[in-house]
Amino acid sequence: MGKRIAIHSENPQRRLIRQAVETLEKGGVVIYPTDTVYAIGCDITSKKALEKVCRIKGINPEKAQFSFICEDLKQIADYTLPISNVVHKMLRRVLPGPFTFILPASKKIPRHFQSRRKTVGVRMSTHPIAMALVAEIGRPILSTSLRDESDVYEYDPDDIFERYGTRVDLFVDGGWGGSEPSTVVDCSRGDDEIEVLREGLGPVDLL
Repeated sequence: MGKRIAIHSENPQRRLIRQAVETLEKGGVVIYPTDTVYAIGCDITSKKALEKVCRIKGINPEKAQFSFICEDLKQIADYTLPISNVVHKMLRRVLPGPFTFILPASKKIPRHFQSRRKTVGVRMSTHPIAMALVAEIGRPILSTSLRDESDVYEYDPDDIFERYGTRVDLFVDGGWGGSEPSTVVDCSRGDDEIEVLREGLGPVDLL
């Protein structure tokens, strides 16, 4: 059985954040809250942890397209190729917030994350726990939404721990989660082909 720790959703305790990050650094898989829904995450440098996430989600690692939660725009720039002024202004306008942007990936992306599409999803969450985790580990962490077999987003902490407690190394309980995912925007093909792939919590009229 994995461990469950309750962290204050508005003022995360540094000691507990450090404990969660130590789990990530050891190649563990963690469930944690974001500003949209609960997510399964891991240290992006751990191939074994990625494979475990894929087993939990029932997806093929070679075909999966994952998102990273980043600390700031500078960190996003480290893991993506240079973007246009139009896209840069859009990111500055809505991030941090409930948006995921698909951008061309740089060579800094670990090899086990690189897909044939050569793109990566990037986020900057407003949730204090998610951002504290990223700040403490010093690099992005994986973010893939937690959904049940009916594609319903998991938001009840007790239900999450009952369902996944034996499958992950740590459940970071930040209270009841959201039930609406991020808005996904594909900016990987140039300014003339910016496309909203999924309308979620992020208002598209802000783009």
